[in-house]
Amino acid sequence: MVLQLNRTYLGDTFTEGELSIDGVFECFTVEDTDRHLEDGGVKVQNQTAIPRGEYPVTISMSNRFKRFLIAVENVPGFSGIRIHSGNSSKDTEGCIIVGAINKRDNDDWVGQSRIAYKKLHKKVKTALSNGEKITLVVS
Repeated sequence: MVLQLNRTYLGDTFTEGELSIDGVFECFTVEDTDRHLEDGGVKVQNQTAIPRGEYPVTISMSNRFKRFLIAVENVPGFSGIRIHSGNSSKDTEGCIIVGAINKRDNDDWVGQSRIAYKKLHKKVKTALSNGEKITLVVS
């Protein structure tokens, strides 16, 4: 399974995007600022999106949220990166926020986040249970 995150808007304080699964649109995303780390940009603690690249995806216990969440592994310069619910970049510290709606483009907001996350979590969990390798590609 390939999760493709296409960043569609790079704001000064946030990044919006769209997440697809094997080429099919799944949900909208909000992240911290894309500081182009893969091109030598400088990370600002808790205010920077992960670099573009490919990362393995698992599900593991989050010490912070005290529940099993989708985890993005092996991100250079980051630890504890998750895909989880929220509504804006204020709800993340480098993680990826998902939402089912984004009525107001380019405004650091997604809605129906828990619905989007629950649907995504179920698909990822099923794929992992079936022995599939899951990769997140960020572009």
